[in-house]
Amino acid sequence: MQHPLKSIFQHQSSPADMSFVVREYLQPHFNSPYHFHDAYELIMIPKSHGKLYAGTKILNFTDGEIFLFGPGLAHCFLNDRSFKETGETAHAIGIFFKEDFLGKTFFDHAELTGIRALLQASSLGLKLNMLDEQLANDFHRITRCKGMDALLLLLQMLHRLSNLRDNLLSIDSAIPKVRREQGDAARLERVIRYIIDHFKEEPDNKEAAAIACMNEAAFCRYFKRRTEKTFSQFVNYVRVTHATNLLTKKNWSIASICFECGYRNVSYFNRQFKTIMGVTPMEYRLHHVNAAATLLEEIA
Repeated sequence: MQHPLKSIFQHQSSPADMSFVVREYLQPHFNSPYHFHDAYELIMIPKSHGKLYAGTKILNFTDGEIFLFGPGLAHCFLNDRSFKETGETAHAIGIFFKEDFLGKTFFDHAELTGIRALLQASSLGLKLNMLDEQLANDFHRITRCKGMDALLLLLQMLHRLSNLRDNLLSIDSAIPKVRREQGDAARLERVIRYIIDHFKEEPDNKEAAAIACMNEAAFCRYFKRRTEKTFSQFVNYVRVTHATNLLTKKNWSIASICFECGYRNVSYFNRQFKTIMGVTPMEYRLHHVNAAATLLEEIA
């Protein structure tokens, strides 16, 4: 039996003169809890890096990336300790709008088929797998626009994103069920934050249970129900996710990446990586190096 995932519900209200909300976040680090809301969320991260937990998945995020979350998809952005230690300011720009913000049948028009398909796909969460300068500029512009100018710009942004569908990655593989129970979500978010802050060390099951204010046996059952992974599986998931980032962005040896991600044994790291990613770390690196080289040839 699959148990529903619990998270905090956040209501997004609109200003009196706007049918949608634009919010700019400038913080020492992202501190939004694990939450969901009844609106679509189109968000860009101009400055920050860390881990995104969305639905039941974890992935890396970094500067310039763009995401679209459908209503009800629970998620939170958490900064890696390495970002917090830089002292830089985390920056995000989010746009929130209801499905019927322009009328219940607005997106049924033939001219808007692409946007409608984009919104439907966002129920699993979408990540744009490329940096797009025009969309990035539009995010900054919309923070300064009002009224009809802002509305037309939002539609243009959604249209552009729908035309980039070949570069959109579905984040989750199934639509998680959610409950609006704030206390439970806060407990889960504290544990996830603890793991992300300490995955390079040895996150401790007993300490995580104490953070959740539960005994160890009850915590193990609770965590498996909420995340569909055991505590150790979740830690490995975070470590391997971090390793994928290093394999494509750092010219480090496999052993160096292994130790940087909290593993003490290269053979064990290789096994866990292949279990989660389906390929070895070296195969993963070679695939992405070859893919990048092919893209450069196509551009040239």
